[in-house]
Amino acid sequence: LNIDEFAVKHNINGRTIPAIIDNNELIEREKKAKSDMDGVNVKTVLVYVRARDFGALPPVGYLLRIDGSPYLVIDSINEDGVYSITAEANRS
Repeated sequence: LNIDEFAVKHNINGRTIPAIIDNNELIEREKKAKSDMDGVNVKTVLVYVRARDFGALPPVGYLLRIDGSPYLVIDSINEDGVYSITAEANRS
């Protein structure tokens, strides 16, 4: 992840590391909004980070803090040393 091209430094779990937060790809993957009748919306993010910067691949259900906001991992994949992590948080 080249910080000069696409990646931006984000605070993830208390460490500042280069990451790409890709909402456009997420929109293409989902093509739907999640909400319930109680007015709670789900915010979903797709994050790309280098495995060597992040550490162990986070499992589903792992609490991930991105720039101070808590998210739960709903999917994580190791794509040749780059993690693709999908996480979501409830927003009111």
